[in-house]
Amino acid sequence: MSGHSKWSTIKRKKGALDAKRSKIFSKIIKEITVAVKEGGFDPEGNPRLRMAIANAKGASMPKDNIERAINKGKEKDAAAFTEQTFEGYLPNGVAVYVECTTDNQQRTVSNVRSIFNKHGGNLGTLGSLSFLFERKGVFEIPKKEDFDMESFELEVIDAGAEEITEEEETITLITSMEDFGNMQRKLEELEIETESAQLERIPHETVKLDTESGRKIMKVIDIFEDDDDVQNVFHNLEITDEIMAEME
Repeated sequence: MSGHSKWSTIKRKKGALDAKRSKIFSKIIKEITVAVKEGGFDPEGNPRLRMAIANAKGASMPKDNIERAINKGKEKDAAAFTEQTFEGYLPNGVAVYVECTTDNQQRTVSNVRSIFNKHGGNLGTLGSLSFLFERKGVFEIPKKEDFDMESFELEVIDAGAEEITEEEETITLITSMEDFGNMQRKLEELEIETESAQLERIPHETVKLDTESGRKIMKVIDIFEDDDDVQNVFHNLEITDEIMAEME
């Protein structure tokens, strides 16, 4: 498995996407709600909402669900969500960065700390992993038939693409955090729909473990992602083909 999906596992394979569809929808709805409260309900003037809607479409969320989420964000008595981040280590020195959106901070802190503690890890202080991760813009684009890859590459490199990974069904673009908006606008200009687009935390270096140890770490990552308050989980475990085989 190549590309950024080593670091964020919520969409790491189609089977997991299908199995977790309701969970993914819930996270996207929360993101849409927060985006509306933060920047208004007009996608044209709200880049975060525009990105959330694009991700919803990429996850095949029905249009009615998207509209309900936008309307929910307009309501004055809608849940007051806040965003929290947590940093810590799991066994064998694997660093984990957890991004949450919650309407109950005490519950979220308790749940995240409990997962770390129950699985031999420890919750660190805010900023303790800043030297290990760098925020990058990551775009997943479904590859269509007769796609002109050469002209596409020229366009996106001009918009700030630092890395382009072409796989059988998907093209992954990575940009600096500063060029995220430029790339978003360029893809819209080219009328190219993304499967997902977000700012991710990519590690500078990875930790390589044996298959069994890696499988155990990925099981804990799944537990984090299954928490209702967790939006994204990033880590620096190198996911080998052997570990992937154990996760199938």
